[in-house]
Amino acid sequence: MLTATAALIAGPVLTAQASTSPQNTFDRQARAAGLTAPQAAELRQRVGAVLASDPQARQISANKLSIAGGDLVLRAPGQSETRDLAAPDQALACSDGHLCIRDGQGSNWDYYYCGYYDFGGIGDGTFNNNQSSGTRARFYNQNGSERWSNVAKDSGTATWTPVYHIRPC
Repeated sequence: MLTATAALIAGPVLTAQASTSPQNTFDRQARAAGLTAPQAAELRQRVGAVLASDPQARQISANKLSIAGGDLVLRAPGQSETRDLAAPDQALACSDGHLCIRDGQGSNWDYYYCGYYDFGGIGDGTFNNNQSSGTRARFYNQNGSERWSNVAKDSGTATWTPVYHIRPC
């Protein structure tokens, strides 16, 4: 009898813990944004690909990740604007001291730490080098040779598909 009572007590506790797991929170964010089940699955797959390719990456909302050098917000499938699904009413901005990139898929890369980072953006997009005036951001080919660079403060367009590495400053 004591074992059955303990099992009844443990059951609801485990259920309550499972309902507050990060994945359940991310699923609720996706539903609140109006994503269908296939769209949410596609987003989970894209997040999983980033997590697999960057050992420092950590998921912090349904579509926002902390990555080596900064943050990445993936445009959610079916959404016209790129927004962090945990804060959908806040527009994404490129803060002072940051190098921000929007790739051809609408993903926003926000670098705010100096270093040399692998880059997975694709397609044609934009950049905002909003770092301290005179800071040079460098963009590299697959073999590590410099493809091009840009001096802050500046913004423009770029083709990201051949860019494999970035050094924000």
